[in-house]
Amino acid sequence: MDLLYWFIPWEESVVVVAATGVAAILFSRGCARSQPQLRQKVYFWMGLAFLYLVSHTQFDYYSEHQFFIHRLQHLVLHHLGPFLIILSSPLSILLLGMPRKGRHLCRLAVRWKPLQYLAYVLCNPIVAVILFSGLIGFWLLPSIHFTAMIDWRLYRLMNWSMLINGLIFWGLVLNPGPVFSTHLSPGTRIAMMLAVIPPQIVLGAMIFFASRELYPIYTICGRAIGGLSAIGDQQIGGIILWIHGAMMSVVGILIVVRKELMPQRLLTKRQAS
Repeated sequence: MDLLYWFIPWEESVVVVAATGVAAILFSRGCARSQPQLRQKVYFWMGLAFLYLVSHTQFDYYSEHQFFIHRLQHLVLHHLGPFLIILSSPLSILLLGMPRKGRHLCRLAVRWKPLQYLAYVLCNPIVAVILFSGLIGFWLLPSIHFTAMIDWRLYRLMNWSMLINGLIFWGLVLNPGPVFSTHLSPGTRIAMMLAVIPPQIVLGAMIFFASRELYPIYTICGRAIGGLSAIGDQQIGGIILWIHGAMMSVVGILIVVRKELMPQRLLTKRQAS
């Protein structure tokens, strides 16, 4: 089979192409003007590439016809993709890539009171943790999941909600600077990442140990991989949610400890000596 076939979108989306294209152009222009570190470029392009590959290639077909591949898709949309993009600290670079009018509009938008109130609520640590874990559970409710997988509008809403929520959550916990005037201490950010681990483990375990088929939509539409039973498909998907989702929080915690807590301890020791 032609390799290019795998990069042909299963369902074309102008929004995905436009969002990816705009992000790529702005980041490229911003890099030309600011010359960021190599690791920032690597993180950003890896994150953007992963998001595009799971959203606008043949991978999307398999995610609609195999539960565990659907979980891999959401692992990228909600965890890995946003995680990598946030690690690149792209905001200042993207702003530099905008024309003057674009930067002016962004400044006006940030000062808009309704947006400030919304950001204040979404950036609250408790709300952020509840939304991060709650969205995973909501879209995995069997009745909700069934409807989302047969209605293309809900399907895209599901995927976009996971991506946007992932960017907000990882932006809060990995970004040492204030986000919409919300400044979180390293301890708070570590606690947030710890708080989202148990719900993912519980959900993953419930799916893994289920004795019946929870998501018959994949049987009705036909599974992409033959020879794999519905229970086996669910068990692999449960493991992905159970283990790999929680692992992202562990990696995030290690990054925060290394970047913020360790330098503070070294400085304290130097001052003491």
